[in-house]
Amino acid sequence: MDTVESLNHSVWDCKYHVVILPKYRRKVLYGRMRRGVGQILRDLCRQAEVVLVEGHLMPDHVHMLLSIPPRYSVANVVGFLKGKSAIRMHRDLLRYKGAMFGRAFWTRGYCVVTVGEYDEAAVREYIREQEKLDRDSDQGTLDFE
Repeated sequence: MDTVESLNHSVWDCKYHVVILPKYRRKVLYGRMRRGVGQILRDLCRQAEVVLVEGHLMPDHVHMLLSIPPRYSVANVVGFLKGKSAIRMHRDLLRYKGAMFGRAFWTRGYCVVTVGEYDEAAVREYIREQEKLDRDSDQGTLDFE
């Protein structure tokens, strides 16, 4: 329990493994876009008072381990990250001008799993090794027992 944080009247350690996907699971998160999306998500987490413990961008999805204070709901934080990052990506990375109406970047849904104190190391390793696991599964080298 060395990562316990505190607010005025509470002590907490709330971590969530969140996975978000681009619309139609397009493989667009690479090169300049990948670096830009990573920086945008880090900035937005800082702005929302959320700690991005671990993160990894794949060409067609994003893994994040987030530490979210209990005063915020997970749904609101993920909605904020997806909404604001889509606006910034369209404006800064894709260089769209004008109104944002009708332009979406992320799918409507997301995956979230709570991470306990004992699971955190395993989840962090999974996020770090995601590219290798994805490559192995594409080549059919994973062993299923």
